[in-house]
Formats: sequence, structure tokens, C-alpha cells
Amino acid sequence: MNKFKASLIVIVVFFFQLSVAQKSTISEKNIESKLSKSGNYFYNMECDKSLIFAKSALNDAYEINNNSLIALSYNIIALNFQEFSDAKQALSYFNKALEYSKLTDNDTIKNSIYNNLGSFYSYKLKDFKSSIQYYNQALIYSKKIKDSTEITYTQLNIASAYFAISDFKNGIHYLNDSKGYVTRKGELEAKISLSSLYGSYYSHINDTINAERFFKQAIEISKQNKSELVASNICEVYYDFSMHYKKNKDFEKANYYLTLYDSLKSKIYNDEKANSVQYQGLHIELDEYKRQVDKIDGEKVMQDKHNKESKLIIILFIFVVIILLLLMLTLYKNSTIRDKSNLELKKANEALVLAKESAEEASQMKSQFVSTITHELRTPLYGVIGITDIIVDEHKELANSPHLKSLKFSAKYLLSLVNDILQINKIDENRIVLESLIFNLTDEIATIKNSLDFIANRNHDVLIVEIDTAIPEFLIGDKLRLSQIIMNLASNALKFTKNGSVVITADLEKVEGTMNYITFKVKDTGIGIAKEYQDKIFDKFVQIERKEEDYQGTGLGLTIVTKLIDLFKSEIHLESEENVGTTFTFTIGFEYDEEKSKEIINNIEVDISSTETYNILVVEDNKINQVVTKKIIQNSNMTCTIVDDGYAAMVALDREHFDLILMDINMPLINGFETTRKIRAKGITIPIIALTAFDKQEVTEEAFSSGMNDIIVKPFEPLKLYQVISDQIDKKEDKES
Repeated sequence: MNKFKASLIVIVVFFFQLSVAQKSTISEKNIESKLSKSGNYFYNMECDKSLIFAKSALNDAYEINNNSLIALSYNIIALNFQEFSDAKQALSYFNKALEYSKLTDNDTIKNSIYNNLGSFYSYKLKDFKSSIQYYNQALIYSKKIKDSTEITYTQLNIASAYFAISDFKNGIHYLNDSKGYVTRKGELEAKISLSSLYGSYYSHINDTINAERFFKQAIEISKQNKSELVASNICEVYYDFSMHYKKNKDFEKANYYLTLYDSLKSKIYNDEKANSVQYQGLHIELDEYKRQVDKIDGEKVMQDKHNKESKLIIILFIFVVIILLLLMLTLYKNSTIRDKSNLELKKANEALVLAKESAEEASQMKSQFVSTITHELRTPLYGVIGITDIIVDEHKELANSPHLKSLKFSAKYLLSLVNDILQINKIDENRIVLESLIFNLTDEIATIKNSLDFIANRNHDVLIVEIDTAIPEFLIGDKLRLSQIIMNLASNALKFTKNGSVVITADLEKVEGTMNYITFKVKDTGIGIAKEYQDKIFDKFVQIERKEEDYQGTGLGLTIVTKLIDLFKSEIHLESEENVGTTFTFTIGFEYDEEKSKEIINNIEVDISSTETYNILVVEDNKINQVVTKKIIQNSNMTCTIVDDGYAAMVALDREHFDLILMDINMPLINGFETTRKIRAKGITIPIIALTAFDKQEVTEEAFSSGMNDIIVKPFEPLKLYQVISDQIDKKEDKES
């Protein structure tokens, strides 16, 4: 396969000089000049001279502590060792180059190093899977710096790696993408690579005419330049051309080009050059050892100072240990005496009973506290979200205001945290039962994608959805819990991915009877999770320490995901690698019933709007919530009257006719349940809907027993309120007719 070395040091130095112009000191310019000369010598395969200048540049870069120049120096040293020395040394210097590049904000250097690492794994270690990963990382940086040349060179490298493992299907896309730029503006080396790769591709598909045309074209292009680096590329072209003829049983031509390959390779990679590189490499290694010795000496001085300062701490520690041992001895004696006493054992058992009762009481108090605090937080959040919508509605010029969007996003974010706390509490107390509802999987995931586009755009991520067309259009299961799982995983992936992608996929795994088992994956190209933390991230309140940013959240999202997946009798799997990305996978079975699906679809109400004007009584003590609810009702072509408490509501009912009542539950003087009972006792049958910030499951039983017809939890979408009002009034009219 053609050996293509794009983005050489000469190119890197050119762009680097632009990026460090603000530090144009004499010493930096001298170092850049040495690196430029080193790159030129490397281009002509005079590796001994290239290493002399690279070694000098490296020493100077260390002297002024310039991480960018250190990274560049190690990079070109590694390239020289890659050509004429052992692979272990080359990899060591590449890793040092990468280490120092990460200490800079120079994406051009990072792009070059990742590209060269990809080539090293391809052509030295023959580890093409790793090389493709490095090339893809280089492609990210080349796109980030918007360098068309580097993007094209990287695409050629990726195509070459795929071709090396006979994956021509994936490789040809990258080759075709690079063709236009190489043809118009590509350098000589790029054109050689493009022609040679097309030669290999057509040879693979047995198109002999085009294969030979492109191989010969590569050879003709190489004659335009006699540098040894170009010769090293054409050397590989001879080899690929020979393999083509061998494949087609033209052994005479195969032998001819194989002879050219051996001859040119012997000329370029001879023992004299290899020995020169080894000799210069020894000098570089000696410098490295000296730097390590100096570092060890400095650390020894610091360690001696630290040891002196630690003596007092050690003495205090010994003193504390002695005291603790004495205390432990005393406790042991007391424990022995206590164990011998039957009376003490009886008291201990009684204490255990009391402790159990206390624990149960504490658990009940915890549930009550969670319920109360979520109610108290949801009430003002309803006001914040509603008032924001009112401002946008009354002031159209503010519709795209980033401040209003941020306000609404923050309120909804706080609401999601409140819901997380309530959700985990309900799961822990086994108060969640999965529902069986008809739903369309594509629509549900599309809704999730739309709600997450804001985060994706903010982080410059691409959010992709891939749904297997074999999945039935309508399924039966708990769509709300499934949406919660995917929403948590996808939003989490977007938080830890910048300038990358998050892919949500759903594939039909198997069908057993009426059950369709679907495998879901949420895959990102983010910062990944270290192996030592991968077993901890599903625990409550755990937030792994990140290297780049401080991400906000409760640490409950993945815990909720795990527990919800347990309810589906499934399990979640994690694959992650730092700086590469993370993939979560789980499989859930959903029922498919064609007849039931048709029945539900036929009963779907297309138009929920009404031309009638309904008069609504709103019973609400919170002034802000009164404003919000009134605005929502008026926007739906309805009128409303607002009262502050239950007693005022009964007075209003005596004076005026209402079509429906929206009843708050938590009010002073008399609560919503008791108010509803008094209204029903008077024989009033108009629909009453509970409008509450309490969790629906907590109030459902008492709400319906008091005479209420339905429940809406604040905050809510206006469309939801319109639907419930219309449904309840229609039901009442149907009964009366």
C-alpha cells in the first residue's frame, strides 16, 4: 500500500511561525530556523543532518521552556527514527511530542503529531485499527483549524489505512472526498498518493486497465521531483504495481517492478544512513538522560525539604496512634464486660427495635420532605416559565432574546433537577409501575432530539438519530420511562462532548412472538471515562473529576437510567476510552399488536381546538401563578375568573355559571380537596381539575375520592391544559345529552 507522509515538519513550522508570532524573540526565531532546516534535510532523507538540527532545536526549546517548540522538535526526531532506526524509539519520541503538544493551544501541531502517529502505526506496526483512530483525531484538528490541505492529506492517509486491511468500501469514500482538492491544488506527493491509491482500488475490483493507468500516472508524476522522500513514496508504488501484476499472473512485469522496488529501497534505506541515525540518536538519548538526572536531582532536593517538614507530622501521628490504641483497649474491655451481661443483651435488642422504628419514621419523613420541597420548588418555577412565555408573547421583538432563552432554559434545568430527586426517591421506594401505551419510537426519539438541539448547538456537536426500519411503526410499552432513559444518556453525552458527535441508534435485535427486542446505543466522541471510574458512575451523586471543565448536575442521571432499565428487566453496558468517546448500550423488549395499534390510531383526535368560549373558574392563592394561568386561558379563546381560596370559589359559583374549575390543592383556609367536597355536596357537577405542583401519584387517590375529575401537574405545556379542559367539558356534555 502506498506510503503517504503528509503534513511534514516544514509545513508545520510554517504554520507554527504564524501562531507564535507574538513571541518573536531571537532565541525562538533561531529554534524555528533550525527546525525548518531539519525538516528540509528530512525531506531529502538526509536524516543524520536532520537530527543534528532537531537535537540543537530541542535543547534550545528546553532552555526557554517553550512547549510548542519542544513538541515540534520531538516530532521531527521521531520521524527520523521511524525511517532508519527502531520503532520503539520512534514511538517514545512521538509520545513525548504528543505530551508537550497537549500543554499548548496550538491545534496545528496536534494535527501534525496525530497524523504522524497514524502513519507510524500503519507502516511500522501494521496496526491499522489504531492508525485509523489517530488519523481520525488528526482529522478533527484539521477541520477545527479549517485547513483544506491538512484535511485532504488526512483523508488520503485514512483511505490508505483502510485499503491496507482490504476495507475498500470505507476507504474509497475518503479517497473520493480528497480527489478534487488534490487535482486542483495538491502537492506532488499528494498527487502520487492519489494516483497510487486509485491504482490499488481498481486492482482490487479487477479493473486492470484503470489500475495500470493510475499506477503509471503515479510513476510519471514522481519524475517531476528527485527528492528522496518522493523516492520513498514511489518505492511503495513500485511494490503495489508489482503486486497488481502478480495478482493478474503477469509474472514478468511483476518481477520487473519488484526489482525496481528492491533497488530503490536499498538506495534509500542503506546501512550507512541507518548507522548515522543511530549515532545521532545516541547523542539525543544522552541529552535526555541528562535532563532526567537534573530533574531527579531537583526532586531529591525538594524531597529532602519535604522530609524535614514531615518529621513533626510523623511524631504527632505516632502520638495519636498510641492514644487510639489505648482507647481501643478500653473499648475492648468494656465490650467484654457488656457481652457477659444478659440484661445488657436484652436492652440492646430493645434498642434495635427502637432503631428500626426510628429508621422507618425517618424514611417516612424523608419521603414527606422530598414531596414538600419539590412542591415548593415547582410552584415558583411554574411562575418563572409562564412569565417568560408571557413576555415573549407580549413583546414579539424579544422572541429571540438570548437572555429570555437562558432564563427559560435555567428554569427548566432546575425543574429537571427537582424531578430527578423525586424520581430517584420514587424508584427507591418501589412506587413506579411500568405502563403499557401505544407509541411511535421514531416520533419519541425525534422529540428528544429536538429538545437537545440547544445543548448540541452550544457545544458545536452533531446529534444524529439512526432508527432501524425493521422496527414496527407502533409499539406497546412505557414510552415515558424509555424517553427518560434516552434523554438522560444523550444529554449526558452532549455535556461531555465538544466539537464532536453524539449518535442515538435503535436496532431490532430479535423478535420472539409479539415481543420485539430493540437494542439502543448512545455513542459520543467526547472526553471518555477513565477505567478506574467506570464502575462508579452509576452510583448516586457521583460526578467523576474532569480534566477540562466543571460540569454541573446532581449526579443522579445515570443512577436513574440504571434503575429504570432494571424495571424493564434489562441491563446497561458501558464502553469508554479517554479522549476517544463513550458508548452506552441496552436492550428492551416491547410488544407489537397490529390490531390494537390500528384501533388506537383510528381514535386519535386530530383537532383539539374548539370554537366555543368556555368560562373557567381558577382557584389559586399564588398571585404570580394567577397571572400565568389567566394568560394561558385567555390565549385559548376562553374567559376566566380568579379567586384566592376555596370559600371565595363557592361564593363565585353561587353568582355565576362556569364550564370548568381549575383547583389548586395547597391553599390557606381550606385546601383544594375539602373545597371540592363542599362543591360536590352542593350538587354542582361541573368538571374540577386539580392544578398542583405535587407529584401526581401522591395526590391521585385523594383527588378522585374528593370528586375531582383530572389532575395537571405544574409546570405544564399550555397544549396539555387545553386538551384536558376540552376533554372534560365534552365528557360532561355527553353525559347530559
